[in-house]
Parts: sequence; C-alpha cells; structure tokens
Amino acid sequence: MEFCPMCGNLLQIEPARSGRRLRFFCPTCPYVCPVTNKIVKKQHLAKKELEAIFSGADAMKFAPKTATTCPRCHNGEAFFRQMQIRSADEPMTTFYKCCKDNCQHEWRDD
Repeated sequence: MEFCPMCGNLLQIEPARSGRRLRFFCPTCPYVCPVTNKIVKKQHLAKKELEAIFSGADAMKFAPKTATTCPRCHNGEAFFRQMQIRSADEPMTTFYKCCKDNCQHEWRDD
C-alpha cells in the first residue's frame, strides 16, 4: 500500500497504456508517481496458533457439567463454558465438550 504524500489518501494504480508507464495516482489531488522499478513485495504471514476451547484433560477436571446431548455419540452429559464473543447486546455463546472419554467432541451453541 502506498499513500499520497500530499493529502494522505491511498494511492491507486493506473495501468500502462498508449506509451505511458504504470503509475500511482491520487484520486483526490493531482499527485502522480510513475513506477520506475518492478514492484515486488511479498510478505509471508505467520498463521496464528489456534487454542483449543478446552485445553487438556486436567483443565476440565473442575468444569461445570450440564445435561445436554452430544451430537456425535448422543451422550447425555457435557462440560460447558460460556463466553461473550459478539457484541454486548447479543446472547452469550456456550461451548460444550462431551464428558465421554472416547468421544471428547467439542461444539458450540450460539
């Protein structure tokens, strides 16, 4: 991204045509900057590590349980946690984790 040094707006690219070179121009003021070198800016972004909803078996040792049905194994009990992930006027989101040892399925209820 390049910005206009005169007014600070984002510069737009005008493609090369009819003998004129590729150039940046400002849509609000008369600033024009011809592109003299090949533009190569590659930046690899590091992926953010995802954290599990419930981290580890010991973390759920003292978590509250509720009577709900697991969508995978149909067990009738699950650990739960509630978080406000949307705006304040929206209801809280409930995250569940199945209590059955061989299932451990995680899901959420908005």
